[in-house]
Amino acid sequence: MAAESQITSRIPLFDGMNRIPGGIMLIPLILGSVVGTFFPGFLELGNFTSALFRDSALPLIGILIFATGMQITLKTSGPVLATTGTILLTKSIIPAGLVVLLGQFVGIEGILGVSILALIVTMDNSNGGLWLAFTGRYGDARDRGAYMASAINDGPFFSMLFLGAAGLADIPYTLLLAAIIPLVIGIIVGNLDEKWTEIMRPIPNMVIPFFAFALGTGIDLGNVVTGGLSGLLVGAIATVITGTLAYFGYRWILRRGKQSGIGIASATTAGNAIATPAIIAGADPSFEPYMEVATAQVASAVLVSAVLAPLLAAWVLKRQGGIKKQNQGSGEHAQPLRAEGL
Repeated sequence: MAAESQITSRIPLFDGMNRIPGGIMLIPLILGSVVGTFFPGFLELGNFTSALFRDSALPLIGILIFATGMQITLKTSGPVLATTGTILLTKSIIPAGLVVLLGQFVGIEGILGVSILALIVTMDNSNGGLWLAFTGRYGDARDRGAYMASAINDGPFFSMLFLGAAGLADIPYTLLLAAIIPLVIGIIVGNLDEKWTEIMRPIPNMVIPFFAFALGTGIDLGNVVTGGLSGLLVGAIATVITGTLAYFGYRWILRRGKQSGIGIASATTAGNAIATPAIIAGADPSFEPYMEVATAQVASAVLVSAVLAPLLAAWVLKRQGGIKKQNQGSGEHAQPLRAEGL
């Protein structure tokens, strides 16, 4: 273990990526976009090269969902479940409901160049890694245990469910079932054998860069310029809206008083969400015209929300007098930032 802690890199590629919010996914995504836009012949070489760098997204996302399920334990106390449910309600269910309600009036093309696809994907999930980092410093066991909310709302399930239920997407329910089967099997296996849970824990670090690169190869950089800039605005708006909902959930439902600002830290967009527009477009071709721009907008939202949500949460905690108490209560229970969920 001592030898491992002293490992150095000639060029710190991994550490450099992790210094950027969501970098473990965003940087490979950008590199894939460059290759797909300027060197498409490389992706047509065939065999393992094409299989890994162009066609690997969906299989690797499936593995990620399976590994995520393994981290969900059934040995959870009531307060943790209450916190998890509150975050799911305020960060996923209510925001997704608002987006599909908007879609009933404006259609799937959305407003001001932002499609309903981009809006719902940006709003209905959260960055579990940043949540663990923030609650490890300012929260307690209830908050850290609520990482389950990020494990549940990661991936395409909520977006597909709400779009399909609202009639905005023609998504067969068999596909909705197929989207959660890996998660359910992961939960079952993880709770039967904790060793498998530990074995699968490093999976996100391994698969996210590869499926991000594969997704990037389908993105035209011309659309990234336009979509990415609007994505910054979308991310900021989504952070404020979902952060406000989560704050009031902590204050009114959980009765957390001065610590209610912790909920705002959930107002992020997970790096995994960058894959969701492609998954939904694959299930319903009517979303294909919006997929590239939506993917770029979501990628930008990942960055801005990862910076803005923790800053807003810390500011509210400090303003309401919650930071000092939380710092004293965290101590040895604080946990480092994990790469999973980014």
